[in-house]
Amino acid sequence: MTVPPTGPPRTGPERTGPARTVLVWITESTWPACVDAARERAPHDAVVLLHVSDDEIAAAAHQAYTGLLGRGHRPDRDPGARLEALAGTAAADLLEAAAHRLGRPCELLDHHGRVEHEVVRAAAGAALLICARDGERDHPGPHSLGRATRFVVDHAECPVLLVWPYGE
Repeated sequence: MTVPPTGPPRTGPERTGPARTVLVWITESTWPACVDAARERAPHDAVVLLHVSDDEIAAAAHQAYTGLLGRGHRPDRDPGARLEALAGTAAADLLEAAAHRLGRPCELLDHHGRVEHEVVRAAAGAALLICARDGERDHPGPHSLGRATRFVVDHAECPVLLVWPYGE
């Protein structure tokens, strides 16, 4: 998805021209560090906050329900549907909290699918992608990136700013 530059033309000592679009990948455990990095590193750029829900979890719950109990059972008891609803509410709450922390107008995107592919797709056309390390915090280097983050770093078409998440 290409996000066109928004806002008035930029002026100031560091850059002129239209505002750049900065995509911030929001996850449950690392979002505060990513939002703070956007506030500090891109104070005049258009910001897009992106959360991606992995649909495989709800699908696995649905498949387990139908596999264990067979077809023909009440759909209102399907745990997959309940998980989808909970995930949607949690994503909306998380994006709202991130937007509040950012403290300025921004675009909110809630995508569904394979997380790493959705992030790479959303980053197409962005001037910068901000995300956080999500692997082993005690081991700098390759192990400090989880599988999805490693894929995003390797495949994003824009520059990527990796930040360390805040401690527990």
